[in-house]
Amino acid sequence: MYGTPHIVSDVMTHTVAAVGRRAPFKEIVRLMHEWQVSALPVIEGEGRVVGVVSEADLLPKEALRDDPDSARLPRPPAALAKADALTAGDLMSSPAVTVRANATLAEAAHAMARARVKRLPVVDATGLLTGIVSRADLLKVFLRDDEDIAEEVRREIASYLFPPPSSVVHVDVHDGVVTLTGRVRDTALVPVAARLVRAVEGVVDVTFDLADGGGTR
Repeated sequence: MYGTPHIVSDVMTHTVAAVGRRAPFKEIVRLMHEWQVSALPVIEGEGRVVGVVSEADLLPKEALRDDPDSARLPRPPAALAKADALTAGDLMSSPAVTVRANATLAEAAHAMARARVKRLPVVDATGLLTGIVSRADLLKVFLRDDEDIAEEVRREIASYLFPPPSSVVHVDVHDGVVTLTGRVRDTALVPVAARLVRAVEGVVDVTFDLADGGGTR
């Protein structure tokens, strides 16, 4: 009945820079600079993701370098370990937080929020790296055309919840904000419509100006 949500494979980057466990510190920095990314998946074998190394993992080395107080000030053991680390295997955060290509964008967003990361490696059923998805990728849904959104709301939601002729509902979308106007047979369905419309990819908000058209409840 309802439109299929966009999934990670729709927006992810398929070509990914990655490093092995033995990748040295400077190679990691060089790759991040060349690919303009803030984190790299760490892989082993045929491409199984075993961790992620990020700028945050690299910074302790710079923070403690040439610090005259570093020998006296207490430092968390993890920070000291990162500062002394020389390879991706020692620097990485593990296990990696990953996502499958068929996960919805909402699921990917929730995973990022929980883990407080900016990007997720995309893996297949065996854990092999197939791509990467970033916060910017997830926001691409808000570039969706207003008329495309309006057509989905009309076809997948309004026509089912408020079928004519007992209801007459007009759907307009401007800058991602959906407005439903007209008359409906059962205003009790308006909150249901609100939830469904907000779940449509690219919708920023939804407003209603619907009058009760009467009829049997």
